[in-house]
Amino acid sequence: MTLTVNIYYTGTNGNARKFAEEMKASGLTEKIRAEKGNLHYDYFFPMDDPETVLLIDVWENKEALDFHHKSPMMKEIAALREKYRLKMRVQKFHEI
Repeated sequence: MTLTVNIYYTGTNGNARKFAEEMKASGLTEKIRAEKGNLHYDYFFPMDDPETVLLIDVWENKEALDFHHKSPMMKEIAALREKYRLKMRVQKFHEI
């Protein structure tokens, strides 16, 4: 059963976009895409909210997502989220 996770990162002064740009520039997005079980990992920018970035993250199963959450990359992502003072809102969807 695949899992889709939508994460809305919201900040001020363009920080959400800067976060996404740094994730890409640092190579973290490519590392996550290369993880076993990752099917999709992309950032999108809502037209009506310039202070929010949407991450759509899709995993083969819960085990793959759990493994990702335990990876050292999570500390790097958390540090960047703190650096840019972002708030998160998470939605999870399960495909049957």
